[in-house]
Amino acid sequence: MWKGTIMDELILRSDAVASAQAEGRPVVALESTIITHGMPYPQNLETARAVEDAVRQAGATPATIAVIEGRLRVGLSDDGLEALAQARGVRKLSRADLAVCLASGETGATTVAATMIVAHLAGIAVFATGGIGGVHRGAEESFDISADLRELAQTPVTVVAAGAKAILDLPKTLEVLETLGVPVIAVGQDAFPAFWSRDSGLPAPLRLDTAGQIAASHRMRGALGLPGGQLVANPIPVEAEIASATLAPLIAEAQALATARGVTGKAVTPFLLQWLFERTEGRTLQANIALVLNNARLAARIALALAS
Repeated sequence: MWKGTIMDELILRSDAVASAQAEGRPVVALESTIITHGMPYPQNLETARAVEDAVRQAGATPATIAVIEGRLRVGLSDDGLEALAQARGVRKLSRADLAVCLASGETGATTVAATMIVAHLAGIAVFATGGIGGVHRGAEESFDISADLRELAQTPVTVVAAGAKAILDLPKTLEVLETLGVPVIAVGQDAFPAFWSRDSGLPAPLRLDTAGQIAASHRMRGALGLPGGQLVANPIPVEAEIASATLAPLIAEAQALATARGVTGKAVTPFLLQWLFERTEGRTLQANIALVLNNARLAARIALALAS
């Protein structure tokens, strides 16, 4: 990890985050690609504000992370959120391009992997997101596997998500996580959730039922000197769920369309999500908002347990 003046110059904490950390109060990291690449304006701004409020109401301080003009921003003002929500040409940053964006003085939104990196550098142990990336369908041909999986194996941050995105190859994603030694913990159920659906049809490798248990597991990994974090798979609230049986044929259609149009790399996930939004008449977006809020509340409770 970078230490000393270089990191001090690169990381700019908001007053709220700096105060919380100085006083030992809990902080929850939040990603920014959900703002710039995950939702249209103004729903992206409304959701970002609602997620931050959910963290605050649960007793923690939110720290939305982004790169703004070559600086690592840990916590954004409301004006900063609004500017990012309306910005154009924002880079989508993962481990591979984070340093280039910083060195070039550009602006970029952080994916799960990049948010984990910055959160760890800033001393934040818990991160709430929607869903992680993983092994894409057809990866045996495309080799399209998200950097999120390896980041979970090497960066010690607990990531709260509604499982992996349902557009992915979930069995292969779980296999890779197992190979990398990442704990995959379902909350309050034995099934692995699938983003918009509570049950993917796959068993969860591990189950814990409370924020305190999850915090204890995080501490124990540190005590053992184990690298990496843990994936906390928090099922979407029942009332917001879209059943897997409803989504499966639509996801297959979307995947076929992406292939036919030659959509590859970082463009795949936004393309699929936008197509599903249109085909479900906005239901996937509403479900996405509900699950992110649910994850933010759980992440705040975990951060509280760690702080105590």
